Parts: sequence; structure tokens; C-alpha cells
Amino acid sequence: MNPADASATAVTLHTERLDLLPIGPEHAEELAAALADPALHTFTGGEPATADALRARYARLAAGSPDPAVAWGNWALRLRADGRLTGYVQATVGADAAEIAWVLGTPWQGRGLACEAAGALVAHLRAAGVTEVFAHIHPDHHASAAVARAAGLTPTEEQQDGEVRWSSVPAELG
Repeated sequence: MNPADASATAVTLHTERLDLLPIGPEHAEELAAALADPALHTFTGGEPATADALRARYARLAAGSPDPAVAWGNWALRLRADGRLTGYVQATVGADAAEIAWVLGTPWQGRGLACEAAGALVAHLRAAGVTEVFAHIHPDHHASAAVARAAGLTPTEEQQDGEVRWSSVPAELG
């Protein structure tokens, strides 16, 4: 993927149960409520963001990366069954690699939705030409490790800020 062509990060993606919508300020209020559980920050630190803070952040994200060598992709997860926003996935994309992350609100955890969303994101990035997808996960965050594994990532020996780097490189490149 050429980061200068950010169009690949501005498309709506679909899975069996979810619509992944390019995130914008209009999602702030609902996502603030969906992500209000302080337990979501156990491994990442911080605290739940207010709707105003998310609105400002999502406006910056929707404007795109100020670095022409990097594209930002951020998608709100809408559960089609009830139309509610449940969390988000994101990708920071360079010339041939993308770091991904995901957050799913507590009420929707344990249903495979994060795996579904992360898998769709990885497939989308691969189709756009990304050769390596990676994530950084706290070694004690077993649920996030399960999502990474389901998305085709495997743990490496590398660590950053106490988190394990999980990576996926296509077999023909590895």
C-alpha cells in the first residue's frame, strides 16, 4: 500500500456481523458510552475518554496523518444486528507494514467480534499490498493475544514498552 494513497483507509468494510465505518467525530458520543468501562485500560493505561475528547481525536484522525509516509486507518465497529457501535480497529500504515490495534466494549466481548473485525482489517491491508501486519500486546492480555492469533499474527521475541510484538508475514516472504 502506498501511504500517499490513503483511499484504502477511508472505505467501509463489511464482515458477517459488522460494518467497519471510517471513524469520524459523529461516532464520538456513542463510542464514548460503548468504551466507558475503565477495565478496558487495564493493560494499556489511561482512562475512558469523554465524548468531547473523542470528537476532537476522531476529527484529527479523519484528517489523516501529517506524515506523507504514513496513512492512518480507523474504523468504528457497528454491529448490524442492533445498529450499535461496539468499538474500533485501527491501522498505522507505512510503505509495506501496518501496526494494528483493536478495542471492543465490554458488553460485546466474548462473542468473536474483535476476531472478526481484526481479521477483516488484516485481509483488507493485505489486499492493499501491505506485506507485514503487526500488533503490540501486553503479555498478560490473553484475550488480545487470542484476537491476534485469530487474525494470523504470531508472537515474536521482540518487545516494546513491555509489550510483545505479534507479527504476520506472508509465507512466501517469510
